[in-house]
Amino acid sequence: MSENTKKTFAVHTLGCRTNQYESQGYASQLLAKGYTQVGEGEEPGLCIVNSCTVTASADLSSHQLVRQLQKKYPHTQIVVTGCAAEKDPKRFASLPGVLRVISNKEKEQLLPLVFPEEQWPEFSITQFEAHTRAFVKVQDGCNSFCTYCIIPYVRGRSRSRSVEDIVREVHTLVDSGFKEIVLTGINIGDFDGDPAPGEPPTRLATLVRAIDAIEGVKRLRISSIDPDEVDDDLMEAVLQGRSTCPSFHIVLQSGSNAILKRMNRKYTSQLFLNTIGRLQKSREDFTFTTDVIVGFPGETDKDLEDTLAILRTVQFAKVHMFPYSKREKTRAALYPDHLSAEVIQERKRRVLTVAEETAFALRNRYVGQRAQVLIEGKEEQQMSFGHTEHFLPVLVRASEGPLHANQLVEVLLEENSPEGLIGRVVACSP
Repeated sequence: MSENTKKTFAVHTLGCRTNQYESQGYASQLLAKGYTQVGEGEEPGLCIVNSCTVTASADLSSHQLVRQLQKKYPHTQIVVTGCAAEKDPKRFASLPGVLRVISNKEKEQLLPLVFPEEQWPEFSITQFEAHTRAFVKVQDGCNSFCTYCIIPYVRGRSRSRSVEDIVREVHTLVDSGFKEIVLTGINIGDFDGDPAPGEPPTRLATLVRAIDAIEGVKRLRISSIDPDEVDDDLMEAVLQGRSTCPSFHIVLQSGSNAILKRMNRKYTSQLFLNTIGRLQKSREDFTFTTDVIVGFPGETDKDLEDTLAILRTVQFAKVHMFPYSKREKTRAALYPDHLSAEVIQERKRRVLTVAEETAFALRNRYVGQRAQVLIEGKEEQQMSFGHTEHFLPVLVRASEGPLHANQLVEVLLEENSPEGLIGRVVACSP
């Protein structure tokens, strides 16, 4: 980077929470070196694009974004990293305005690799811009090789950070004012604490207890986990924790055992429901969010009904629905019986309809109760927006004084709506 280049930057992120964490790492490094982060519409001296390839749509969006940035900001130096860039580095390197493409394995060394003439601070985060909850990456990569997923090929095998490193970062985030910590990774159930040779691995439950003990952490969540990875030790750590939220994102993908087997998932629908039942037996108000893929090759109407039946049984607070996307190099891409786009769209509609209906029914149970809400921002009609510890969305009516992001308030939940529960503040927390 020349001496005449303005020390301004922008980071554009597509995809998962792990990407969001890494992008914040770049921003923290640049800010520490005196760079200024520009707003929308301002031309930066440096632009980092953290790409995604989890679906064909994400792949296309990554390419389009780089092209749009170069056209809009012809003098900007663009550095591309992330999973789409890992999958097709030559294609990104050939795009106009791209200074360099950085592989996933070199992600945390991006700035020293691109600008070695400067001394860069350690890659870590001290804040999380535009978020009231801080995502902390504890693990990367995946060993599962689900037949539909390209991520193990672009992220590599599973590897973890040490508990000490993670705890140190959480302390920094709490000192910066964050109340909610979300542990994230590509496959967080593989967390092993980065043991030294000959040393035993550290279980995820141990990490949860270590962070739960940090003064100032008001809420602790696990971003996503498979049902077969919720063992008794992890259940106890969450159920007995001081700040751990009574809500889990447990991945379903399909309610059909035949489809789960074709996906190379390591559990059955019965095991999934058993995990849900074990948690709700210990705490009946425990809530869940999940992921569902519709239109997987060979999925029948009966397979879809099996998925819808589980949605109706569990009543998830939120369902992240993904239409199947054919990815090269995956086993599922070679399967017969791929469904048409029209069939997939119709099944997507059915899943979303049931997901909205059952989430509404779940929220109805909480009308008339009080709940702690972490304010995340403003909505229309002078209402603030946030989530309860059960990850239920809440619209908060204007009170005597203005509410601000990252504020915890006690709310009386007075009614339900398609957008979420609606309530009024009855008490504010420090």
